[in-house]
Amino acid sequence: MVDCMARVIEQHRLSADYFMLRLEAPEVTAIARPGQFVHVRVTGLGDAALRRPFSIYGADQGVLALVYKTVGRGTEQLARLATGDSVSVIGPLGNGFPLDCGERVPLLVAGGYGVAPLSFLARRLGRRGVLLVGARRADDILCTADFTDLAWDVRVATQDGSRGERGLVTDLLDACLATSPVVPAEIYACGPDGMLRAVGERAAAAGVRAWLSLDKHMVCGVGACLACVQRLRRADGTEWIGRVCHDGPVFEAREIVW
Repeated sequence: MVDCMARVIEQHRLSADYFMLRLEAPEVTAIARPGQFVHVRVTGLGDAALRRPFSIYGADQGVLALVYKTVGRGTEQLARLATGDSVSVIGPLGNGFPLDCGERVPLLVAGGYGVAPLSFLARRLGRRGVLLVGARRADDILCTADFTDLAWDVRVATQDGSRGERGLVTDLLDACLATSPVVPAEIYACGPDGMLRAVGERAAAAGVRAWLSLDKHMVCGVGACLACVQRLRRADGTEWIGRVCHDGPVFEAREIVW
C-alpha cells in the first residue's frame, strides 16, 4: 500500500454521467492487481472530505486509470479536476481476482461500470474469454471496445433494449452456461449486490466457480472502521464477519452469506 499525491494527466467524459481519470502514480501501479481499489481524497468538499473508493481500471507504465460515475458531491467535485491538478491516493487496497483459471474459459459478468475492473482483469489474464455486460440503457454500457481489441466475445444486454439484447445480464449468463463451448468456465463478476447474488446462485447450480467483487460503503478502506462488514462462510461451514475492504473486495461466491 502506498500513500501518494497523484498528478492528473488527463480526464475526459465517456458518456453523460461517466468519466475516465488518468493519474500519474507509478508507486501504486507497480504493485496493483485487477480487483483491487484505491482510496482518493477529493479536495474542495470541506467537512465532507472523506476518501472515496474507486476500482482500478488500468495500471500501466506508471499511469493509474479510474472509471467512475458522478453520483454525488464527491464524484461531481472529482469531475472538475483538470490536467496538472493533484489528488491524494492510497492504494492499491484489498485482495483482487485470482489470475490463474487453468484450462477454464474466463467468463466475465459486469453490471454497469462494474466493467471497469474487469477490463483490467482481461488485460492481465493474457487469454481470450467471454464478456457479458448489462445495464439499464445504452449510455451505461462502457469499455466494451477494450475487450473487442483483445478479441474477446462481447455480449450486451440493456433493460430498455437500446443496445444488445433486451433484458438482464443474468439472461445472457443463463444462455452462456447452457452453451457447451464456454463450459467449463471460471466466472469473474463485478456489479450491484443483486446481480452478484444471482450470478453466485447460477454458478453454484452449474458447478462453476465464481469470484465476486462486492461493492460496500467504505470509510477507512483499510479495515479499521468496520463500516463494510460482510457475513462469510468458511469451508467447514462456520460463519465469520469479514471486512470487504480488507478481506475482499473479491470473494469466491460460496464464501458469501447473503
